[in-house]
Amino acid sequence: MATVNVVTLGCSKNLVDSERVLKMLSDAGFDAVHESGDRSDIVVINTCGFIGDAKEESINTIMEFVSAKSQGKLKEIYVMGCLSERYRHELQAEIPEVDKFYGKFDWISLASDLVRQHIKHSGIERTLTTPSHHAYLKISEGCNRHCAFCAIPIITGRHKSRTIEEIECEVRLLVERGVREFNVIAQDLSGYGLDLYGTQKLPELIERLASISGVKWLRLHYAYPAQFPHELLAVMRKHDNVCSYLDIALQHISDSVLRNMKRHIDARETRSLLAEIRREVPDIHIRTTLMVGFPGETDEDFEELMEFVREQRFERMGAFAYCEEENTFAALNYEDDIPQDVKQSRLDRLMALQEEISAEIQHEKIGSVLEVVIDREEEDFYIGRTQWDSPEVDPEVLVHKDKTLVVGEFYKIEITEALPFELIGRIKESDLVL
Repeated sequence: MATVNVVTLGCSKNLVDSERVLKMLSDAGFDAVHESGDRSDIVVINTCGFIGDAKEESINTIMEFVSAKSQGKLKEIYVMGCLSERYRHELQAEIPEVDKFYGKFDWISLASDLVRQHIKHSGIERTLTTPSHHAYLKISEGCNRHCAFCAIPIITGRHKSRTIEEIECEVRLLVERGVREFNVIAQDLSGYGLDLYGTQKLPELIERLASISGVKWLRLHYAYPAQFPHELLAVMRKHDNVCSYLDIALQHISDSVLRNMKRHIDARETRSLLAEIRREVPDIHIRTTLMVGFPGETDEDFEELMEFVREQRFERMGAFAYCEEENTFAALNYEDDIPQDVKQSRLDRLMALQEEISAEIQHEKIGSVLEVVIDREEEDFYIGRTQWDSPEVDPEVLVHKDKTLVVGEFYKIEITEALPFELIGRIKESDLVL
């Protein structure tokens, strides 16, 4: 059968969809590969359309494969994902060389078209593209929040939760295959279950997943601060295999900016929530995302944000400058009135501050003994992560090669050096941490 190369752009939620496509195609007899540099007969591009840079990357990737097709290096091109969901008709008109465009949720149709017969999918079967010891676990899709700046609800539609039973079944299946670390992902973890059960079910879901034998780490990504499920904190404190880590995008702290962003939370409530999280889960590492340059953000608003970051000392933080997205509330109702050089200056100052804070927090870990999972081996070090480090976005631990370690296993590592975004250590005990 033909070789199909599936190329994934964007977030880990897209990656899960690509893994489902890979599984369906391989089951049908295709040689299905992920992001292979080798020659292939067919390419499937899973696009991102979240912000301007992501759109540009998706278009550039499509055009690279169009060029390869024109040179006879591949036969067919199919495009799916967020960009295609949002701009399908425009893309069809502009890039006729693509054999067919599919939306974000049409991956079963795509696979069925390639196989030339209808395919049924269980909702849980997939071919992992991550290292065999960890996987992303998508528990819902879509979002009901409608923040002023965000195009996600326009692309994905309303929040749709998967059932607890289906998610449990997927975790048990992956544990049988050797997965020990699960990165739980959703556009809005806080809203999980509301559409199916009429109440927030994230605490119950995590309680049940943590009780599954073989689950070593559960790590939570993309909680929403408004209507946060407070019962979750007791579950995190109760179970050692629920990582003391929470990814919760706060965006800003100025009341006026938060109000204009339609975040449904103010500065006092934000600080209260953060204090509660740290009180209930004392060793937690909080990852957040902040935005600068939103329409109407004054110098005073930005300085308030800087002071907030100094005060909170986030262990993990990312930031980006506002980029107007068509048809969002902000694009339709606000003037993008902050010059690009001002946005960039604010972003640079904010990230410079965070680098200082990160360096201090990392330095405090010198001398400690941390549980580390080994992700890969490189020439001079084994590369691993602690429970506080999500794959690809957070710091890594560089482990001296004093002893032979096994990728996918957990070890006790003594931290000997610290950089702003890396720790360096050596094996403390030869026994695996089970």
